[in-house]
Amino acid sequence: MAHPDAGKLPKQVINIRHYEEEFKSPSEPLAKVKFGTSGHRGRLGGGFCRLHAQAIAQAVARFHKEKGIEGPILVGGDTRLMAQRTARLCAEVLTANGIPVILADIPLPTPVFSSEIIAGTAIAALNGTASHNPPEDMGLKYNPPHGGPAGTETTSVIEKFANECLDDPKKIKKLSLRNPKAPPLLKTADIVRPYVDRLAKVVDLGAIRSSGLRIGIHPLGGASIPFYRCLMEAYDLKDLDIVDKTIDPTFGFIPLDHDGKIRMDPSSKYPMSPLLDLVKKGKYDFVGASDPDADRFGTATASAGLVNPNHALAILFDYLLTHRPEWPKDLKAGRTIGTTHLIDRIAAARNRQVEEVDVGFKYYVEGIRAGRYALAGEESAGLSVYRWTTEKDGILAVMLLAEVMAKTDRDLFDIYKELAAKHGEPAYRRLDIPADAAATARVKALKAAAFSGAKSLAGEAVTGVRDTDGIKLYMKDSWVLARASGTEPIVKLYGESFKGEAHLKALFAESAALFGLQGAGVHA
Repeated sequence: MAHPDAGKLPKQVINIRHYEEEFKSPSEPLAKVKFGTSGHRGRLGGGFCRLHAQAIAQAVARFHKEKGIEGPILVGGDTRLMAQRTARLCAEVLTANGIPVILADIPLPTPVFSSEIIAGTAIAALNGTASHNPPEDMGLKYNPPHGGPAGTETTSVIEKFANECLDDPKKIKKLSLRNPKAPPLLKTADIVRPYVDRLAKVVDLGAIRSSGLRIGIHPLGGASIPFYRCLMEAYDLKDLDIVDKTIDPTFGFIPLDHDGKIRMDPSSKYPMSPLLDLVKKGKYDFVGASDPDADRFGTATASAGLVNPNHALAILFDYLLTHRPEWPKDLKAGRTIGTTHLIDRIAAARNRQVEEVDVGFKYYVEGIRAGRYALAGEESAGLSVYRWTTEKDGILAVMLLAEVMAKTDRDLFDIYKELAAKHGEPAYRRLDIPADAAATARVKALKAAAFSGAKSLAGEAVTGVRDTDGIKLYMKDSWVLARASGTEPIVKLYGESFKGEAHLKALFAESAALFGLQGAGVHA
């Protein structure tokens, strides 16, 4: 059940001064550096502070030297509170270690860091962001020379080095950027137009321009604003509007999310409600949004309302296979384990393969670099495409979905319904189940061998089990996945059924018992 204030503007303004002080001198014990699917993040203060930023930068400097990685590191951040301060702290540490630095002079989207690495501007990147998390949170991402999120083999080393620095801050080298004796290693670069020009080679902006499609874009107060503006101006997209250019590190202009927190999530109807109202009233044919670091997307039309990310991925995969004739004919779909299997059915009908990976875009890096995917996507509203960035890109996603409507002259709702009628309409849901430490540990310990005797679930024969990231059971027309959260006391239970809502409900009930979540009060 949603919080009673969900969809309403926050009643209280975040105390910026308080969090600035917490960043400088935390009042709580420091959390250890721990990289998740894309970086280290936490609440400003004990979760993420000045020392965390400096320690991670020092660890990256040491990692580069030990691995013989040479070249400048692009350093920046998005529009969040302390993002630019974090970037400058990182630049000071890298410079003191003799590492060349390109310090961005504007907030940067996550996919732009990746794009610049691939283009050869930088060898790696440090990016101050906590994605779509509440404004009290902050974090730091590291992108190595391949441009994508760093893999576990890299982040485990950086974590170790960084935590040594937390224990002994004297190991951190620093050189103020205002010091006249600082070596001339810092540079700025024009990175808006180059990214936009590269995007124009992947998205048919001409089709969008000539279609007359009325497009409204909401950057949700994020780093994508100058990039959308450049798209409009450089490619004469007269029917594209940026509906809100507000930059406010408290994000107090964003309606509260389902749990009553400020969360700049473009795939949630609550923070997206102002944009949804505009398309509902007929001002626009299509609206899109990206989160503060622009690695996630959200889109809506008058008929579809807010487009479910799973639906968007299915639409785009099918569209790209028929509208990119110059692409290789053996390109696959990349799909995370929690993403809809409608993609699998579309792939089978078009004689294409699907590659399933664990949750986290880092698992796509090798395949994207090798040119294996037409589309690589995840149910949490992230995607990339053939010959594009090794990071998920919300700007790309929004513009590609606009292209779909421009080229087909059809609403996304109608396209999805046609796909569902042809391949089967899935009932899909993710439940976040409160779980204590014992339940979380129990789910983390589940192995495929323990389910060798599981013959059926909700009346369907079990055809396979995967235990690489949680535990997933496969049936002919359904699947279920249980994953323990790495940051919250919850177990995420995903399920999908092509046999309807009633079957999905049964699937959740039986799987919860099977996974030891009987007392969790699971309701579909």
